[in-house]
Amino acid sequence: MEVMRIAIIGAGNVGSALSAAAVRSGHTVSISATSPEKASEVAAATGAQAARDNAGAVADAEVVVLAVPGGVVGALAEGLAPTLAGKIVVDATNPLNATYTDLDIEETAAVQSLQRSLPGVPVVKAFNTIFAGRLGTPVEGGRPLTGFYAGDDAEAKKVVAELLASLGFQPVDAGGLRMARALEEMAFLNISLNAGNGWAWQTGWALLGPTS
Repeated sequence: MEVMRIAIIGAGNVGSALSAAAVRSGHTVSISATSPEKASEVAAATGAQAARDNAGAVADAEVVVLAVPGGVVGALAEGLAPTLAGKIVVDATNPLNATYTDLDIEETAAVQSLQRSLPGVPVVKAFNTIFAGRLGTPVEGGRPLTGFYAGDDAEAKKVVAELLASLGFQPVDAGGLRMARALEEMAFLNISLNAGNGWAWQTGWALLGPTS
């Protein structure tokens, strides 16, 4: 396994869980949050390095994971754009509306808007279909959960597939960024099922059956 330098922007449930899983898998992780204190708290709990701000987190990173609410992705990308040359951006967000009753999408997939705002920077949709509670427990009934990913840059997708596999997921290439719409809808379905039925937020997707 190749050790990666990963920046995680956001220290909420997803960011902190992904930080712990990535550090446990041997990667080097820097994490930033809305405050340096929050970043330090999560870093201390997960073994990551705390950054004072987003620019500091991404400075030495190869892969930058956006683990923030979907509604702030646009502004975040605008601020980060000058620092992202030569890096891969992973969009782990879901574009939920304010009431969590639907997706708020302007294009076919929200990640397409993100890619449009970052010309020349490869963006890959990944981790958005995986609940925070499963990032550290990627196996169910002896089978790895599926880590779907989508993007338009083949080399960037190879790196993200390696990252998913290193965390214990079965990587599955869903296609180009157009297919991220399906991944965002899959995430919304899982969220709705858990919220509507009072489930434990531990369900995950697994693609089963032969592929040849």
